[in-house]
Amino acid sequence: MNKTTGAATIMQMSETDPVQCDRIFVRDLVLDCELGVYAEEKGITQKVGFSIVAAVSPDVGSRTDEIAEVPSYDDLTNAVKSVMAEGHINLVETIAERIAARILEDRRIVSVRVRIEKLERGPAAVGVEIVRPRGSSC
Repeated sequence: MNKTTGAATIMQMSETDPVQCDRIFVRDLVLDCELGVYAEEKGITQKVGFSIVAAVSPDVGSRTDEIAEVPSYDDLTNAVKSVMAEGHINLVETIAERIAARILEDRRIVSVRVRIEKLERGPAAVGVEIVRPRGSSC
């Protein structure tokens, strides 16, 4: 597997995975969001980057070229937007957990990696990345 730098590092997966799964992804989605625990973060929005990689069960695929047959990157984007539409959330960790849980509601997804970056805090970007498997390791 090629090693990458910057935002693309989310795409790296272990080369020792027992099952190779197809993946869908959204990289560097930037939204104005209401989040943060500090007083200066309340009542404002800040730019937040979202990158998501979802591993798809090996038995899922398009047989008749119909979008309904496969999970879509639109599903990933919609999960982010629906969580952020709930209003102010204090912790990026909470946001990541909610996004992962929403994506894993689709039984065709076997694991998800969610990276959230607060783009207006810190030296460049600060945030969190979580990986949540359904039980299968991809």
